Amino acid sequence: MMLDILSAGAAKAVVISAAADIGVTPGGAFGAVGAMQDKLLAGEPCDVIVLTRPMIEALAESGRVVPETLADLGQVKTGVAVKKGTPRPNVNRAETLASALLGADAIYVPDMKKSTAGMHVAGMLGQLGIAAEVAERIKEFPNGAAAMRAMADSPGLYAIGCTQVSEILYTEGADLVGALPDEFELSTLYSAAACTGAANATAARNFVLFLTGESTTRMRRKAGFET
Repeated sequence: MMLDILSAGAAKAVVISAAADIGVTPGGAFGAVGAMQDKLLAGEPCDVIVLTRPMIEALAESGRVVPETLADLGQVKTGVAVKKGTPRPNVNRAETLASALLGADAIYVPDMKKSTAGMHVAGMLGQLGIAAEVAERIKEFPNGAAAMRAMADSPGLYAIGCTQVSEILYTEGADLVGALPDEFELSTLYSAAACTGAANATAARNFVLFLTGESTTRMRRKAGFET
């Protein structure tokens, strides 16, 4: 069975794994939450949508998703990554994080206007006072998965990336250094819901129940979700 799913890139690994477990073929797309919301609002077919909790709640209020199907996958922190086999910088404090970013050959990030992590990174660079200094080294991609793939494949020895922990963990060749320091911590709650226009409403509801249910808790935790 195929379900059209529009999902935050941070949830890609768990959505694909859950779908495989119950014989669902996921259509649709994965990417920055703002871009996925735009697709839904533009009328793209969607049976199940996975976005941040506030975004799903807003869609429920506007009648785009079925309110009683709304359920949480868990929290995902924003983290720092490097290429496997390259030096791991200290990012435990604001000063050391700033030093690591200033010393990077390139900084790989998701869309800084439409993705949760990208918008946060943009603000963080400003608060660290280094936005202008690193501007020319910023490598921006449509989503965190694409940013991490590019970082892992980059030639630089000191490439560094910043996106949701779940996107770092499922990218081969990327190494999670750690979450952002406490003063810049971003933990995002992701939720799912069945869309009101679902072609197969029952299958959509059942998939949301499975995706967010107890049987996938271990898989979600392994993928970087805190449940």
